[in-house]
Amino acid sequence: MARELERAGLPTVQVSTMTPVAVMVGANRIVPAAGIIYPLGNADLSPEDEKALRRRIVEQALQALRTEVSRPTVFGGE
Repeated sequence: MARELERAGLPTVQVSTMTPVAVMVGANRIVPAAGIIYPLGNADLSPEDEKALRRRIVEQALQALRTEVSRPTVFGGE
């Protein structure tokens, strides 16, 4: 779906726990997720730490949207 949105001129970011698969299917902008069960969080963290984790992932995604790419690119990660 991300490829079709990009083709229509809408930049997209795929937040994925399986970045190699996202690269393989041709997603242009990829941000690694926190985990499979909680892609944008971590239930084992304190509320403050989880909020910081979510903020970091969203900020990486926003930075990826502002970045011009010509091939699959992974942003951030740990």
